[in-house]
Amino acid sequence: MSATPVLLLHAWGESLHSFDRLIPMLPRSILAIAVDQRGHGKADKVTTGYSLDSLAQDIVAFLDAIDVSSAVLLGSSSGGYVAQQVAVERPDRVAGLVLVGSPRSLRGRPAFADEVDQLTDPVDPAWVRKSLAWFPLENAVPQWYVDDRVKDGVQIPASVWRRSLYGLLGSRPPTETGTITAPTLITWGARDQVLTFADEEELASAIPTAQLIVYEGTGHLVLWERPERVASDLTRFVAALGR
Repeated sequence: MSATPVLLLHAWGESLHSFDRLIPMLPRSILAIAVDQRGHGKADKVTTGYSLDSLAQDIVAFLDAIDVSSAVLLGSSSGGYVAQQVAVERPDRVAGLVLVGSPRSLRGRPAFADEVDQLTDPVDPAWVRKSLAWFPLENAVPQWYVDDRVKDGVQIPASVWRRSLYGLLGSRPPTETGTITAPTLITWGARDQVLTFADEEELASAIPTAQLIVYEGTGHLVLWERPERVASDLTRFVAALGR
């Protein structure tokens, strides 16, 4: 039996290494593939193409490049926003969706946008570390993992921090542009201070196939705080797809 491809999409300001704790927890029945999205990690730091539509096209192009006809997409936070867009535009390439602390909409201007507007190069590691407080943690996370996310942020030029943020904020929410037909699992932390339960209920209601699971005692950064639970739920979800 061949392994099921699962493409892992990181959040804004992170890199493929945000999945370094999750991947070792997955069984051999899952072929986990993590990718750096445009402007992040080791991806090219280009000056254009940060709209949600462009990011979704990047994911389809990546699947083409690695010769994967369809995959389960797991997106963390805004990575799940990108995953939703792929599912709307190219349902033939999406075998399933796992949305981990992901929004239904990113319209509006968050309070921290003013800080992002003032960023200059080189991006200060102290600022990146301070910015993590925008998403309070409810559970202990290994210090090495937090330090690696700071390294992720430092790799991103100030202009890309801005372009990628406003590309997400300025795009129409995927569930308002089409219907997601792929089987979908939504996980949300009950102590999330960014997304409310009502937000996640609206997201689940907009996806006919969606199942919403609440992680008690967990904040917005579900992937950071509960990788073992995400691994377990992902494994169960993928197994159900096979049946």
